[in-house]
Amino acid sequence: MKSSARSAGGVDRRWNKKWRIIRPVGLFAFCAAIAGCQSAPPHASFLSPVYRPDNTFAYPPKLSLNLQRVALLPLAAENANGELADGCAALSPVLREQLVKTKRFEVVAVEAAALRRFSGRVNWTGGENLPPDFLAFLRREYGCDGVLFAELTAYRAYQPLAIGWRLKLADARSGQIVWAADEVFDAGQSRVAHGAQKFQEPPFLWPFFHEENWVALNSPRQFGSYTAATLLGTLPDR
Repeated sequence: MKSSARSAGGVDRRWNKKWRIIRPVGLFAFCAAIAGCQSAPPHASFLSPVYRPDNTFAYPPKLSLNLQRVALLPLAAENANGELADGCAALSPVLREQLVKTKRFEVVAVEAAALRRFSGRVNWTGGENLPPDFLAFLRREYGCDGVLFAELTAYRAYQPLAIGWRLKLADARSGQIVWAADEVFDAGQSRVAHGAQKFQEPPFLWPFFHEENWVALNSPRQFGSYTAATLLGTLPDR
């Protein structure tokens, strides 16, 4: 019994000694973690708000069940040269990818060559007077129920990045606009920067993410994915 008591006492003493060593290390790690959270940039804070598009229109508030297939027109820009032209080339596949990811409807891309043969132009913004039977042509060629007009209104490929979209979804039969959005995303705004970084992070990692995501704020393609997904996220549900 005495031997057992001595053994137990020895274990207790060793444990107390280890605890005296571990406790300061644990407290130091905890303090360091708190300091790291406090020093995180505002746009990387878990509780910081993200940008929410508000310049959107939808009528009716629910997508019609008849709107099953949408023809995506080539991305247009007022200026066919310079930065906007570069932006159209870089972001056209991004817009299509994010539109497909919404899973609102089947997406078919309209070929620029086919559009030129019919209308004499490779893109349309939806703000012009359309050629006669334009929507009928698209319904006939692509079997679509709706048409998405897409225009790039701003494109800045250097810091702070900026991308502007003007999108219109029209019923291919009536020509009625059922959804529209017109927004410019500027990474120089903290809520936009925060949203772009959060978009790139897996949801289970974001609460612990306190380092600036360089790619999210420096890659026009990655930033474009965030902006397109955010804006298309305002499409009505069924």
